[in-house]
Amino acid sequence: MQAGKKRPLILLTNDDGVEAEGLVLLTKSLRSLGTVVVFAPNGPRSGMSCAITTTEPLAYRMMSEEEGLTVYSCTGTPVDCVKLAINEVLLLKPDLLVSGINHGGNQALSLHYSGTLGAAFEGCVFDVPSIGVSLCSYNPGSDFSESCRLARALAEKVLKNGLPRGVYLNLNIPNIPAVKDIAVGRQTAGKWVREYIREEQDGEVRFWLTGHYQASGPSYPDNDITLLKEGFASLVPCKVDVTDYTFMDELKINYKLRITNNF
Repeated sequence: MQAGKKRPLILLTNDDGVEAEGLVLLTKSLRSLGTVVVFAPNGPRSGMSCAITTTEPLAYRMMSEEEGLTVYSCTGTPVDCVKLAINEVLLLKPDLLVSGINHGGNQALSLHYSGTLGAAFEGCVFDVPSIGVSLCSYNPGSDFSESCRLARALAEKVLKNGLPRGVYLNLNIPNIPAVKDIAVGRQTAGKWVREYIREEQDGEVRFWLTGHYQASGPSYPDNDITLLKEGFASLVPCKVDVTDYTFMDELKINYKLRITNNF
């Protein structure tokens, strides 16, 4: 598929499936910004993080095509979708990747488990400015209008200004009628606790994943959970490189590891 030279090429994906409401509405919201290609899983792939398919082949099919919009369905994970689209389907590298709108929040530690953010991570690996967008609600019939409005506003800014290499954005929107604004913040530290519901049926014990997020560490006013509670959409810049450069020298000294002088 050939994108017009003057219009940005925008790649959309998600982890809720190609027919999910959040993706359908996001597509409508961003369509006027450029040539849009939707390349998304053929069903729900939540919690896939950066998972890739290695034990079986991938397949995709075109679902629809019209002026300025092509929609593909893929058998793989969100990251598979990004890899396959960029490597095999698109003739040009996208100018922007947007993953979402996820039906459920991906704030704090959840971003590491999220297929939505896994896709944004992968776009960043390919040097494509990438955004993950999530609505903090699992309720059926959730209103995506504020999420679409803010996702479009952010997409316009990223298309204009770009992002630093190795950085992608995690945008979470509270489930309220009128969001105050987008506020730049930091990931809230913590972990999930009480993560399983135990169920016994016909002598077999099963466990359903659930959980509650328990914040820990310093309580900064710009923690993403705090910003969401105050009615802001939280925007956290994330990095592909997870090296702790501050600890590198200390690690070499305290653990008596070899210090390399080649750099």
